[in-house]
Amino acid sequence: MGIFQVGFVSVYLSDSLLSGFATGASLTILTSQFKYLLGLKIPRAQGWFTLFKTWYSVLSNLQNTNVCDLVTSLVCLMILLPTKELNDRFKAKLKAPIPFELFMVVIATLASHFGNFNIDYGSGVAGTIPTGFLPPQMPLWSLIPNVAVDAFSIAIVGFAITVSLSEMFAKKHGYTVDANQEMYAIGFCNILPSFFRCFTTSAALTKTLVKESTGCQTQISGIVSALLLLLVLLVIAPLFYSLQKCVLAVIILVNLRGALRKFLDLPGMWRANRVDTAIWLVTMATSALVNTELGLLVGVLVSALCVLARTQQAKVLKLGRASNREYYEDVSSYRGLQTHPGVAVFRYDAPIYYANQSLFKKSLYKSAGLDPLREKSRAMKFKRKKKQDVPEAKPTHEHEAGATLMENKSLRSVVIDGSSISFLDTAGVNALKEVRKDYAELGVSVVLAQCSTSVLDSLQRGGYYPKAEGDGGEEAVIFYTIEDAVRYVQSLSAANGDQDSKC
Repeated sequence: MGIFQVGFVSVYLSDSLLSGFATGASLTILTSQFKYLLGLKIPRAQGWFTLFKTWYSVLSNLQNTNVCDLVTSLVCLMILLPTKELNDRFKAKLKAPIPFELFMVVIATLASHFGNFNIDYGSGVAGTIPTGFLPPQMPLWSLIPNVAVDAFSIAIVGFAITVSLSEMFAKKHGYTVDANQEMYAIGFCNILPSFFRCFTTSAALTKTLVKESTGCQTQISGIVSALLLLLVLLVIAPLFYSLQKCVLAVIILVNLRGALRKFLDLPGMWRANRVDTAIWLVTMATSALVNTELGLLVGVLVSALCVLARTQQAKVLKLGRASNREYYEDVSSYRGLQTHPGVAVFRYDAPIYYANQSLFKKSLYKSAGLDPLREKSRAMKFKRKKKQDVPEAKPTHEHEAGATLMENKSLRSVVIDGSSISFLDTAGVNALKEVRKDYAELGVSVVLAQCSTSVLDSLQRGGYYPKAEGDGGEEAVIFYTIEDAVRYVQSLSAANGDQDSKC
């Protein structure tokens, strides 16, 4: 991914998506630890709907609960929960967090060893932990088809978490982050360990926050952490033979309690932004209830669909001019705005492209109060009725009657503010052409104002503006302000007494 410079994928992983995915994955992890809390020996659920499968297995084997493991789990929970809360409450006053988990592991290991919990009560323990490094070997390529999808998901999530943490601390400490450089770093950090059966490398949220809070600023902190892990691998590992698995499960549950707290934030999230909350809920539910990898994919798709839906919901706003300056804003949102007789100014706060071009036209016609397609349909009905009532009438009289019907409208000019139109595709340019053509048939001129350079280029390439004078056509008229456009259409109406000008 780093070689192909695809760091841009980070922009598609929103905070709500990552938070929902992390919460859903945390619920799956929490569920998987309950069998250790109860001392149940049940196989690990695989595939989709692992949450339901795991709970079904736990509830079906509830009668086989190991009392020793259950009592140990409850005691550890009663100790760790309040002590972790104390750590969080007084972390600003502490130079370093108090390692209650380490104390718990040491005490529980000693109690299990001298109490013979494994032999006398059948409690599940860690057992023999190999020391030293495993000899390097080539990865089993036959496993690639089975782990490819999981590996891709892990790579994306690991990269997303790494970049998110990097950007968070970059803003705090005043430096920049290159997403592609992070991909190179993560990739190289995973190449060598892959020959030693190591876990996937990426940033760790908890460890990073702890290090930053204690003042770590360089890679020396990583060296210290690596030396401690090396000491455990080479020397200390055999000492944990009697450590109960339920103690490790309790530590995991206590440290993932933040995932459950996210549900308490839902009311505030909903009030702040309902769309982001919906993305969070869908991603969380899919990750937890169906499949973690599918949850990430569904979250990305839902986020993209929400962006598209926002462009579908955009409406044309009618603008009015402030009395003391040349400033135009939505007349439905502000009081005291002035409108121009015969001239309507509109704004569309979205790009115009293939997916919303028809909605743009409908919204514009509705806001203007003049639908040219409907007016043409009425004129045609009027002509047919006239022919039936007066067969001997001349076509010219019929045309005049239809024209009279259309001239009853007070709208003479339309100004479209293009400042909020970020881009146009071919369908968008054609939609603007159709609007201008339809209104021109009713004697209503349509002009654009305040368009960006990219929009003007799209209009020019799409043939919206006529050719320049040197090419034998009319010169394209571009307005840099709404006021200029309004004065122009008003001058056209004044110059043509019948106010039937075209632009």
